Amino acid sequence: MGAIGLVALHISVRFATGNFAASLSYEYVISNYQNFTYALLLEMILILVSVHGFNGLRGILLDYRGGYKYEKAVNWGCFISVLALVAYGTVTIVLANQIKLGF
Repeated sequence: MGAIGLVALHISVRFATGNFAASLSYEYVISNYQNFTYALLLEMILILVSVHGFNGLRGILLDYRGGYKYEKAVNWGCFISVLALVAYGTVTIVLANQIKLGF
């Protein structure tokens, strides 16, 4: 439920800018990452959606086949994938904060 609310908030902010296409420009995206509140919103969306998605994939894979080693591999694979995706997204936000924009 949290992910649905946060994604709805994110989409409403995109449309509230007045020009959706302009909100996708490089400078605008970087300035969003440099806004602490909005970056925190994006980070929460990243975490919630990643966990939800990989937990669903995990469930599908576990329904496909059984066995202790297989289940352990699927569990660890999904867990490591979530960590890797969240780390990649977090690094993107952190590096975007170091970019100087020339408005």
